[in-house]
Amino acid sequence: MTSAIRKRAACAALALPMGTRARAGAVRVRSAGAPRCVRGFTLLETLAALALLALLLVGVYSGIRTASRSVRSGTAAVERLDAVRSAQQFLRNELAQAMTQQLGKNPDNDEAIFFRGEPGSMSFVAPLPGYLGKLGPQVQTLELVANGKGGQRLQVRFALLPPSGEPLKPGPPQVLLEDVREASFHYRGLDARGRVGAWRDDWRQGDQLPQLVRIDLKLPGAGYWPQLTVPLRVDASANQRQFAMLDATGPSVAWRQP
Repeated sequence: MTSAIRKRAACAALALPMGTRARAGAVRVRSAGAPRCVRGFTLLETLAALALLALLLVGVYSGIRTASRSVRSGTAAVERLDAVRSAQQFLRNELAQAMTQQLGKNPDNDEAIFFRGEPGSMSFVAPLPGYLGKLGPQVQTLELVANGKGGQRLQVRFALLPPSGEPLKPGPPQVLLEDVREASFHYRGLDARGRVGAWRDDWRQGDQLPQLVRIDLKLPGAGYWPQLTVPLRVDASANQRQFAMLDATGPSVAWRQP
């Protein structure tokens, strides 16, 4: 029966036209065991995929760069706040401990000088904090100097008190705060009648210490310097006078020596 079916199929194939029989044979050969042809990506599709990948990488890089900038700016802001806080704490502590020890002599009248005050510098004697104080009180000179970047630098120099009145030999500068846009020192004391005086840009009464010292700084950008006003503790009753001056609104507040 099977042979009869094969004969009928052969006869049907002979009855077909030549082109049709050739195509049928090709189909039978391919279906018998020839591998199928797999279609790949065209050049256009490959270029489109590469373009999409490039756009994705650009977006990822932009996000990473923005995050890195945010981290750097945040770190810089924190470091700036720490520098401002450290500088204020140092200045407050050292000025509050200013001592009436001679740091020089007035060349005009040979009187002792305990404090020098200028708009951009001041000198006084005070003990250093921590282990640095083992050398005893030292002359501290606060200075505002140009930093070469269009701003100023707040720095301090230390010098040992000479035992025989020799000239001071200040050490290397120690930077307290970098990149200050505007800065000034102000001083306030009592006049000859014991009344509260006005703020001044310099302190000419070198044989006396001012009652108050104010340091005004302006930092670049969003930097903030809280106003620093420090009372100098000269003697046991000085605090009462200084707090009265801080609360005073005019020259009406006076202190009378007991």
